[in-house]
Amino acid sequence: MAKPLNIGMIGYGFMGRTHSNAYAKVNHFFDLEYKPVLKACCARKEDKIKAFAENWGYESYETDWRRLIERDDIDVIDIGSPNNTHHEIALAAAKAGKMILCEKPLAMTNTEAEEMVEAVEKAGVPNMVWYNYRRVPAISLAKQIVDEGRVGKTFHYRATYLQDWTIASDVPQGGAALWRLDAKVAGSGVTGDLLAHSIDTAEWLNGPIARVSAATETFVKERKHAETGEVTPVTIDDACMFLAIFENGSMGTFESTRYARGRKNYNTFEMNGEKGSVFFDLEDPHILQYFKYADPNSDAKVEDHLTGWQRIHVTNFEHPYMDKWWVPGCTIGYEHTFINAVADFLKGLETGEAVQPDFKCALHTQKVCDAVLKSARTKEWVEI
Repeated sequence: MAKPLNIGMIGYGFMGRTHSNAYAKVNHFFDLEYKPVLKACCARKEDKIKAFAENWGYESYETDWRRLIERDDIDVIDIGSPNNTHHEIALAAAKAGKMILCEKPLAMTNTEAEEMVEAVEKAGVPNMVWYNYRRVPAISLAKQIVDEGRVGKTFHYRATYLQDWTIASDVPQGGAALWRLDAKVAGSGVTGDLLAHSIDTAEWLNGPIARVSAATETFVKERKHAETGEVTPVTIDDACMFLAIFENGSMGTFESTRYARGRKNYNTFEMNGEKGSVFFDLEDPHILQYFKYADPNSDAKVEDHLTGWQRIHVTNFEHPYMDKWWVPGCTIGYEHTFINAVADFLKGLETGEAVQPDFKCALHTQKVCDAVLKSARTKEWVEI
């Protein structure tokens, strides 16, 4: 019988739902020693969190995260609340000896992130940050292709993350649904919300970023605040683009915006190397495109009449994670990336191996985000 692992979920919004679904489903598909138990969830609004608990099957709920952390029947604290809460909750959870799973970005600033890393390492508690796109099978396959040497020495990495949901000037900032537009709660705009994903994926595939040069723009300068009704300046970045030099010498370009009309969640990357290239688009998530120019085990060039981009339908049993799901040809969706992430975390508890990305790994992503924003302010290259 699987060992119970009692979950304390903080937050009932989009991420609260995705995480709760992952905990509920993971043992149906993965053979694991541990089984998450939806023990308690937490949020300030009692009517909202009570309804959330009843809908998702949590045994109880709290309206103060401190009480949740104090409970002896909670093993894991999952931080799915807004960015400005991550730091304080993580420090308290680590001090209480709880395992911690935290939504991205890890913190509001480098200083907060460093303190969070120090806290979990001092406490010796397992921890993970929910950069779930690593668990898209096609992105995991890209990582496998890179590790197998099929791309070879990297020359270029380019990433885009485009959405369009904040174009209208009458969209308010702040409040339960729109806190991502409030810098006091979110810390930044598209840099922390979207580019953090792109940066994590890029460094996972291509190694650390060494320095950046960035520009940001806020297209709508003032918005009404959802809670106060006041029209106040908008201080988050609506769009960001930056150049990057990786430690391996390759060059990178990154672009993100919430003003790309028609783009809903257009998260792409392309990596060009000496022996091949890979391309991925999250709006076509079961496809990985691969271009083979040379044999990874030699300098032999492939035959000219066979060169070309290959569309790999990532649903075969030999592809990452797919042996746990359906038969080849049947796709999985966004929610499955969180289930795959939980499975990896639980397997890490079995083996004692730290699961990536952990707080320390996410700290480097935080440093890149902060450097990007600093570069945009100073209009200079910034070393990481």
